[in-house]
Amino acid sequence: MSEIATQPIAGTYRAQPVPSTFAFRVRHSGTFWFRGVMPEAEATLRAGDDGLVLEGAAKVESISVFEPAELRAHLLGADFFDAERHPEVNFRSSDLRLGDGGALDLDGELTIKGITRPIAATGNWSGPRQAAFGEVLGLSLRADLDRREFGFDWQAPTPDGGDAIGWEVELEVDLLLMPETPGTPRA
Repeated sequence: MSEIATQPIAGTYRAQPVPSTFAFRVRHSGTFWFRGVMPEAEATLRAGDDGLVLEGAAKVESISVFEPAELRAHLLGADFFDAERHPEVNFRSSDLRLGDGGALDLDGELTIKGITRPIAATGNWSGPRQAAFGEVLGLSLRADLDRREFGFDWQAPTPDGGDAIGWEVELEVDLLLMPETPGTPRA
């Protein structure tokens, strides 16, 4: 990564539900990407004495997939997210580095299904700048994880001996953030 940029961010920013996204994708049958989105997500970016801290949470029950209802029910069940016992996916950064030219690197902890693991993400940032509806800041993050590290061990063999679902999952988080104003209730 290039040199660290001068910190252009001050105060607290809150992700806007539209158009921010928390999504994942995983290989299915070794041939195509199966995608899912958790639209009920929130994130906060705070600049303080300890640098930038990004925190977020997504409601598992909000998961949206373009497949039959039976598959969604399976994803919410114990083989995958176990939404009844673990209703949220949570994240908190430990180190967020903004680079010149808009690159960013992030280290933190991700909690899924009650299991917390370190995670590293890369991506880009832009702003803050003035848009037609106020000051905005954008963050796009990408990270890979092995789903087995979070207790997602379910697998089914394909007739040719492959795996029905890949072990590697790609996370994609895109955030449009706006400054938190005094008196704004926390989500």
